[in-house]
Amino acid sequence: MELRLEPIGVVHSPFRERREAPRQPAAARDVRGTIELFPGRGFEYAVEDLESFSHLWVLFWFHLNEGWKPKVQPPRSKTRRGVFATRAPYRPNPIGLSVVKLEAVEGLRLEVSGIDILDQSPVLDLKPYVAYTDSLADTTSGWLEDRDPIEPYRVEFAELAAEELRFLEQGFGITLREAIVKVLELGPEQHPYRRIRREGDDLVLAVKDWRARFQVEERRIVVLGLSSGYRPKQLALDENPELDAHRAFVERFRRGL
Repeated sequence: MELRLEPIGVVHSPFRERREAPRQPAAARDVRGTIELFPGRGFEYAVEDLESFSHLWVLFWFHLNEGWKPKVQPPRSKTRRGVFATRAPYRPNPIGLSVVKLEAVEGLRLEVSGIDILDQSPVLDLKPYVAYTDSLADTTSGWLEDRDPIEPYRVEFAELAAEELRFLEQGFGITLREAIVKVLELGPEQHPYRRIRREGDDLVLAVKDWRARFQVEERRIVVLGLSSGYRPKQLALDENPELDAHRAFVERFRRGL
């Protein structure tokens, strides 16, 4: 059987890479975004009466995923699980489902919050969230029963790391603190969702093209400092202006990987 789907719109959100997206909507309560419906298809009539609902279900396409995996290792699991027992995007049909708060309807633009969907994701359908039927009592959470919600690790920043974060944010608008905390709160173990490796007595987390060196004391993680992910020779030979922040960082702190 061949099924035909046509997107009805597209998502605009601050998350442009898969590693940036929150793992669940609860981790993105304050994040604002827009669902832009396509013109010329009568959708301006389809959204009538929608504004009376506080929340929406959004069905969308995981457009950056290629292929699927029968077993995956979710962020909160130390073992691989059947993909149908997870919310992982690596599905036979890469369809996503998220609930968002509807802030406003402005023509074909829906302003929403609590969005955990990647930017430019194709939207397949919208449905109102109806609490009396969508919120069920006496449910179970399977293998997540004793893992979610999990007590997060406490993430702290040493004085040098805090200074380096300020330098990048104030000088180049590069914000890394939240991304570092979001990953390390889940723990320091190596994991497909966490680019962590050991270097001597320390551990190093890769966040995009930056590196954060840290140490662990029980459930406390201390970020000691940052480094550029580019080697000094690369920065010297490559004149790409997108690397200016890395060159300035290395010049200021004399550190790079």
